[in-house]
Amino acid sequence: MPVTALVSAKSSGVTTTALALTLASKRPSLLAECDPAGGTIRAGFLQGHVGAGFGLYHLAAAERTGSVALANAFASHLWGLDEAGHRKLLPGLTDPGQAAALGRTWPALSEVMHVLADDAGYDVFVDAGRLALESGRLHTALTPAPLLHQADLVLMVVRGAEHSLTLARHLIDPLRTELAERGSGPDALGLLLIEDGPYRAHQVTEALKTPVLAALPWDPDTAHYFAHGGRPPRGYGRSTLLRHARTATEHLEATATRRRIQQQYPPRPANPQLAGVLQRLTERGGPRG
Repeated sequence: MPVTALVSAKSSGVTTTALALTLASKRPSLLAECDPAGGTIRAGFLQGHVGAGFGLYHLAAAERTGSVALANAFASHLWGLDEAGHRKLLPGLTDPGQAAALGRTWPALSEVMHVLADDAGYDVFVDAGRLALESGRLHTALTPAPLLHQADLVLMVVRGAEHSLTLARHLIDPLRTELAERGSGPDALGLLLIEDGPYRAHQVTEALKTPVLAALPWDPDTAHYFAHGGRPPRGYGRSTLLRHARTATEHLEATATRRRIQQQYPPRPANPQLAGVLQRLTERGGPRG
């Protein structure tokens, strides 16, 4: 299954989108909240039920000890989003100042996530937050650059409105170049369109010279629930957002598989040190509030 990183130019609903995809997937799924600016699911959707002693920041110290320690810490800091434990969250930072400690953790964390995707069949979604550049490159402190480099797909989330397309237009070419030179190739880049505005998918594709790989409807009630938690809206399980998100996960998986076949990617080398992650994830669902 693919590791899909989601980014935006500015406030385009990356976190809500990533959460919708994670909850809608037909397969086991993981959402890693890796925005260096800080996570919002802890205080929003989970309404503070997950304390600061839990989540991404605590993986930095473990990584310095070694791969096994990181794998164990990773498994210990996943939060179950459903009763069965098939959908999991790695909660994000509680303070943007914590991001500096993660600079050397990103590559090792990426490896763990690919083990989940390749060996355990997880759909892995990475909320990488707002894209930040420095001298035309991904900013090494303000973006989790290694996660984007190693992702199977990188989706820029845009809305079908002029202001969103204008902001994204200035970032698309630098990001494509970055993926060509340091990532898995320029064709890893695609768009995920939030249908909020007058522009349709074919118009957005033409405007940004980048394919729309998935589109989600503007569903304000469900989006508000994902952003703020509380009582689910009436008909939540049959909402248009979840139904289209489920279809989107299938399209993304097919796109990633097609890329692997076309590029003839060699299998990733096995890392027996990470086997404990898979065992612990399949044995228990993880804590829940």
